[in-house]
Amino acid sequence: MQTAIEFVRQPWPWYISGMAIAAIMLTLIFFGKHFGFSSNFKALCAACGAGKASSFFDYDWKAQKWNLWFLVGSMIGGWLTANFLSNGEPVQIAESTIKDLATLGLGVPTGIQPAEIFNFSFLFSAQGILLLAGGGFLVGFGTRYADGCTSGHAISGLSNLQLPSLISVIGFFIGGLVMTHLLYPLIFKI
Repeated sequence: MQTAIEFVRQPWPWYISGMAIAAIMLTLIFFGKHFGFSSNFKALCAACGAGKASSFFDYDWKAQKWNLWFLVGSMIGGWLTANFLSNGEPVQIAESTIKDLATLGLGVPTGIQPAEIFNFSFLFSAQGILLLAGGGFLVGFGTRYADGCTSGHAISGLSNLQLPSLISVIGFFIGGLVMTHLLYPLIFKI
């Protein structure tokens, strides 16, 4: 018989996560709330007084306190998982992904992320600056332009049957495919 900690440490079947997300979404819909991490950035800016500089941030951010607590809980949960629930094994990835990484000059991750990308020497290289600064700009611009992030549109917006969320999710997937198959190989050949 497994202990609770042993059960939590192992990979869970997809249907457990799916049912948990569905239960959360039904609860949010019932209470008239919508979920999305990027709305926390807007609430944090409004809480810090950005509404004085821009009318975009001039709103009642306190109505989003529940979402801010979700953000805090997610960060604490990530820290607890990494420090107390991890079994120390590297992330398990498919053989096809390992081959794709090798064609880009990246080895099999020995932890959660590929060490060739997630280290300080890469951070201060031309590729690192391009990926982090350029990627950060594109994510920020896309989130603002789409009026939400991937989690907000793909989970909350699609649960509410919103057409703009469906269009945004299709755009996210197209952008991900273009980045993975066209731009990412070009960046790593620099």
